[in-house]
Amino acid sequence: MSEYERGKMEITSHEKTFAGFLKAIVWVAVVTIAALIFLALFNS
Repeated sequence: MSEYERGKMEITSHEKTFAGFLKAIVWVAVVTIAALIFLALFNS
């Protein structure tokens, strides 16, 4: 088993996954806010 070396871990896949997660969260928030605005404007 290799020894742990601080700062040597390959994290590019983690960074891509986290960026995708953040993008998805932003899209969900935008769609939710748009749906709430739509419901507020056209609720009759």
